[in-house]
Amino acid sequence: MSELPLISIIILNYNSTKVTCEFLESTKKLTYPNYEILVIDNASTIDPTEEIESQNFPFTKLIVNDTNLGFAGGNNMGIKMALGSYVFVVNNDTEVTPNLLEILIEPFFHDSKIGVVCPKIKYFEKPEIIQYAGYQKMNPYTGRAFSIGGYEKDIGQYDKPVFTNSAHGAAMLVKKEILKDVGLFPDFFFLYYEEMDLSRRILNGGYKILYEAKGVIYHKESMSVGKESPLKAYYHTRNRIAYMRRHTNRFQLIVFIFYLFFCVMPKSCLKYSLNGQLKHLSAFLKGVLWHLKISNKRINIQTII
Repeated sequence: MSELPLISIIILNYNSTKVTCEFLESTKKLTYPNYEILVIDNASTIDPTEEIESQNFPFTKLIVNDTNLGFAGGNNMGIKMALGSYVFVVNNDTEVTPNLLEILIEPFFHDSKIGVVCPKIKYFEKPEIIQYAGYQKMNPYTGRAFSIGGYEKDIGQYDKPVFTNSAHGAAMLVKKEILKDVGLFPDFFFLYYEEMDLSRRILNGGYKILYEAKGVIYHKESMSVGKESPLKAYYHTRNRIAYMRRHTNRFQLIVFIFYLFFCVMPKSCLKYSLNGQLKHLSAFLKGVLWHLKISNKRINIQTII
């Protein structure tokens, strides 16, 4: 048994078993000697058990859920089951590089206040283009934050490790011990803003988030924005407001509400109406109206280990 700490790699699968298997195949190249992989299936239409287990992926355990727990709930389940003292929350539509885990875990040994380390994330189809090299600070009046280096060609401009404002949900190595202090992803978020919320609580807890430039992972997410789904319109809207309710003071929240009603809502309603996207419009409005019946106590609930 290696003296290096056990890392639990957690990925979610939802109707994308082929992509999940491609990720698992890439982990065979990992040179870190001490890890386990937990695949959480979020109630896929077709049970992935036969396809995954037939391909002999080492150190891999598959858990098949009866219901879709979303990004937040699925990863929380994996974190609770993880045996490692570190958990690597990573998207199934990524492919790892061989020395990724060694690079990501190294900073933890030198600074006890580091809670999360994220690699440089690049696009799989265009590996010279950056998706993530850290995050700008969340705007406390608009609820928006932007990835540093997004869509830029990698010419070494982000090759130094720096502390940053948020982890990226596609690839984040987390010290499990701190999650007992700050809590897990908020279960009710389901999709979107959950890693922003966790990152804010980690920073508020006195811990640091490090962007480690030497670590690289490739993400198969399209560089084009594509057509927004009603599901995204609902959860992105609902959780953006939830994040602001959880992490802003009264003045900031009042400004955000004015911004929401006089800028975001007219613009979104006009866009969906002109595009004939009535389902998107309905989902967007439901995301806003959800908050009229949800108390601050419910909004501020924490999910714990």
